[in-house]
Amino acid sequence: MEGRGLPPKLGFAVVALCMITFAHAQKSENTTTPLEFASVIQRLEQAQRNAKPQVSYQVIRQYQLSESNSSHVSSNVVAEVEYSPPDRETYVIQEHSGSSRGEQVVRRILDHESALVAGGPASWSAALLSRDNYAFTNLGESTLNGKSFYLLGLVPKRQEKELIAGRAWVDKNTFLIRRIDGELAKSPSWLLKKVSVRLDFSDVSGIWLQSAMEATADVRFVGSQTLQAQTLDCRKAGVVATRIDTKHARTIHRNVPAELLFPAPK
Repeated sequence: MEGRGLPPKLGFAVVALCMITFAHAQKSENTTTPLEFASVIQRLEQAQRNAKPQVSYQVIRQYQLSESNSSHVSSNVVAEVEYSPPDRETYVIQEHSGSSRGEQVVRRILDHESALVAGGPASWSAALLSRDNYAFTNLGESTLNGKSFYLLGLVPKRQEKELIAGRAWVDKNTFLIRRIDGELAKSPSWLLKKVSVRLDFSDVSGIWLQSAMEATADVRFVGSQTLQAQTLDCRKAGVVATRIDTKHARTIHRNVPAELLFPAPK
């Protein structure tokens, strides 16, 4: 499938192409008969094909690593990520505090993300929400932040770490993904007994981006670990930074292998 769509490669689906040009689609009706459900899937695929970055952008992301059963953040990392179409992404760690593991994890994530971007469309096709990768089920509709979305069940056709078994919320007007919630179809490492992810997206100044992410893994010998990420600022080339309201932002479907988030214990 051509173009960069959502989501980028998932094996922890945390992060790949942070933002993509906002694609507009026609409004759909509120009912979802079988014929209309097939149309929703077709428009979802088309929206992903049409979502191609056209301009350079820069985002500021914050990552926090913690024990899942504790409110204490063991590591805090802030990174500046720049994307230049069609296939270049670079990053700089602006600040970090706490455990060194957090910075190591973030660097591995961003290195992997940059490699995915450089790989072009072929790197993304294996993780797209498409009929090649998923069997979709009609779960009706669901409300997020007071707005109604199409709710799709995701059944991976292959046991691969790029795919997620779970649910996806699809915007009724644009047919772009607002949220993905579920578990990796295949654990990327024997150290990880289970990996759960929630990825949320939103649009800022005409740019579609991953606004936040939460990933939890049950790590052998270590226990449950949680990595959270959110986009703090968004800058298009030559434009003043836009502060994202993270409180109301619809938390991102960013996909990166889980072992990158939760490396083996030392």
